[in-house]
Amino acid sequence: MQNDSVSLFRLLVQFFGEKEQIQKVRADSVLFQEKDPVEHIYLLLKGSLSIGRVHLRGKEFILKILHSREILVEYQLLSNNPYYHFYAKTLSDCELLPIKREHFEEFIKTDPAAMNAFVTWLSTTYLKAQMKCQDLIMNGKKGGLYSILIRLCHSYGISTEEGILIDLPITHQELANLTYGTREVIQRALKELREKDIIYYDQQKFIVKKLSYLRQSVDCQHCPNEICGLN
Repeated sequence: MQNDSVSLFRLLVQFFGEKEQIQKVRADSVLFQEKDPVEHIYLLLKGSLSIGRVHLRGKEFILKILHSREILVEYQLLSNNPYYHFYAKTLSDCELLPIKREHFEEFIKTDPAAMNAFVTWLSTTYLKAQMKCQDLIMNGKKGGLYSILIRLCHSYGISTEEGILIDLPITHQELANLTYGTREVIQRALKELREKDIIYYDQQKFIVKKLSYLRQSVDCQHCPNEICGLN
């Protein structure tokens, strides 16, 4: 978990935790859609959800996957009549703490510690977005998949005797949406990795046996975990 995100998350929980009611949301539920007016920001207390958008032609792109103790701020801050630029959809049963947008913005503006934590969180989020764009542009669809697998290891990885278990069920289509590729391309790339004994997968869960192979293939810069994640 990222130190900057945790500090901002902790400040928000401390200030709003007893003022707002926890919202329980089932898996595969849409929290908000693109262009919906912004009424709340959300603290993700438990579970996982995806942030993305759908192209006019119907192609879906997953921008990031958030997990427990993350913050959803998916709009242009401090603007008049803001709207969400992306959709949010739960991947598992989730618990969220909704905070009214006006209350969140007022808290950030008037509390120096919250402002400092928020600026740090924003700068880290910006850098993560740049690094993900770099991976997709410089390494193509296959390299983009390798990068996503590395990020999944950092965000959801559990060390086992076989390798790193990615403890998040994820489909080939969702991997394709994360790279803006097609399921067929992803399936071929995964088959190649499996034949080389780089990965193993069963029932939507992956084990990465040779993380070093993926890193070498994409000229990995060994970024710290707060940068190299899907959030």
